[in-house]
Order: sequence, then C-alpha cells, then structure tokens
Amino acid sequence: MTETNEPPMRVGIIPVTPLEQNCSLIWCTKTMKGALIDVGGDLEKVRAAIAKVGVTIEKLLVTHGHMDHCGATGIFARELGVPIEGPEEADRFWIDRLESSGKQYGLPAEVFEPDRWLKDGDKVTVGELVLDVIHCPGHTPGHVVFYHEPSKFAVVGDVLFAGSIGRTDFPMGNHQQLIDSITRKLWPLGNEVAFLPGHGPTSTFGRERQTNGFVSDYLLS
Repeated sequence: MTETNEPPMRVGIIPVTPLEQNCSLIWCTKTMKGALIDVGGDLEKVRAAIAKVGVTIEKLLVTHGHMDHCGATGIFARELGVPIEGPEEADRFWIDRLESSGKQYGLPAEVFEPDRWLKDGDKVTVGELVLDVIHCPGHTPGHVVFYHEPSKFAVVGDVLFAGSIGRTDFPMGNHQQLIDSITRKLWPLGNEVAFLPGHGPTSTFGRERQTNGFVSDYLLS
C-alpha cells in the first residue's frame, strides 16, 4: 500500500470583481468537500474553478461585509442550496447596503442573512477540516479571520496585506483597533503562518513583522 503526502487542506485563489478580490476555494482533501470564502462576484469564474477541482461545496464563508467580498454570496448560496457562515454580526449594516453598493460599482449584489453569524473563538468545519474563527475588527467592526492551525494557514480578508494593512477610513473603521487585531490576535499564531489576503499576493506573518511599513516590529517598538 502506497502512502500519500497529500496535505489535509488545499486552497485555490479566484480573483473576482474589478477590484481583484481573492475569493478562495478551500477543500478537505480526504472528503473532497469544500467551502468558498468571500464570493464577491464573477460567478462564472467561481463555477469553473469548482468544476476544475471537482469538489462538493458545503457552505459559503464571509470575512466581512464589503461588496467586493460578499456581493454575490447570497445569490450563489441560493443557487447551490448551501448555508452562509460569517461574518460577525457587527457587519450587518454593510451587508444591508450591498444592493446600493453594487449599483454604485455596476455589479450584481444582493442583501443576505447569514445562516450563522460568527463570534471570536467559534469553529467552522469544511469536510473534516476545522477552522478557528478570529474576530479582527478595525477595517470593519465585524471582520473575521479563518485559521487552519494544522496547515499554519490563515485567510485574513482585508485585515492584513503583503506590505500593507486594511483601510480604516470607511464607516466604523478604526486604525488603532486594526493594529491591535493584527498584533494581538494574528502575530501570536506564529511567524511561520502563511496568509491569503483579500487582495494581492500571499505572505507570512513573520515576513510582515520584519518588512511591513505599518505593523513591523521595528516600527511598533
């Protein structure tokens, strides 16, 4: 019998909307059951990615309520007949304005009610995977991060980017709260943790602690 070194979780990145938001397809390699995180739009691209990988989508996850991250989530959840989990309920006001935001950008967007609002410390399952939910306010008040500890991998939405951090000039954004979320909730997970941001390339917490012009250890010391 041959052994396989297949990791427990795999991740595919699907850039969607004119804002090039990183919609992610994560799946349990043992069960081939998966979830989509932040279905902002471009559903034809999302459908093609699911078909290429051959996974069964169990649920849709949402990091926060901004239109480029969840404008098409309600539409796609209804199409697939799957539940929506996330974000934290403080982002309800963003989700309630999705249709007007969509019109502003000329994109289809629909208001939805998550089947489960998430809280700090909650667990989310995908197949046999268990993801930790970390509430990281600042960019938006209800922003959450999804962390798979065995893989040392986090989907961080617009909290942190390679070389930058999320904007805090939106309604109910808070710069110091965002810095605290990053340094007090993400850094303790470990320098080796790789992360997928809501836009742009992946990085590691350790690299950002050394080089990020907003939250490096040197800058904040």
